[in-house]
Amino acid sequence: MLKIFHRVGFLAFAVAAAAMAGGANKGGKEKASTKPKPSTESETGVSTSGSGSAGVAGGSAMLPSTTGSTTGSTSTQSNLTKHSVYFDFDKSNIKSQYQSVIDNWAKYLSANPSVDVQIQGNCDERGSAEYNMALGERRADSVEKALESEGVPSSQMSTISYGKERPVCTQHDEACWWQNRRADIVMQ
Repeated sequence: MLKIFHRVGFLAFAVAAAAMAGGANKGGKEKASTKPKPSTESETGVSTSGSGSAGVAGGSAMLPSTTGSTTGSTSTQSNLTKHSVYFDFDKSNIKSQYQSVIDNWAKYLSANPSVDVQIQGNCDERGSAEYNMALGERRADSVEKALESEGVPSSQMSTISYGKERPVCTQHDEACWWQNRRADIVMQ
């Protein structure tokens, strides 16, 4: 009988963990501002750096499979490991040195119209929650606008701002803050 309680307890824990992972934005304490499909008034601005999924808090299905797709070039797909766009303090503009990341994602998304992405804007801990929600939205909009200018249909993209609610680093210094000033491109 004790084994049954352990199994039931484990099952309940697993279901709760799955619900939290899949519905972190539904009714939880986390504040997130969703924005429907693209807005026309957005500055174009983004910078991208980083690799893998290490820079994304709570992200899943970050990158396309390089083995399962026959569309798009292998070099473009290998360059999609860069999915986080990093920003200067209080900025949402794209730096020219990161335009190649936008170009690679645009090529991949244009060649794979069934793939959708969510662009998640994030900020460091400084500033009010309201200010950072707006700044995160501007950052996500900048990435979206840059992808649109490269030919990606707006129907393949959505944006959301998490403000300062999803830090990847929690130290209180510039060495950490820069990692949180980002927009993540997350495949849906």
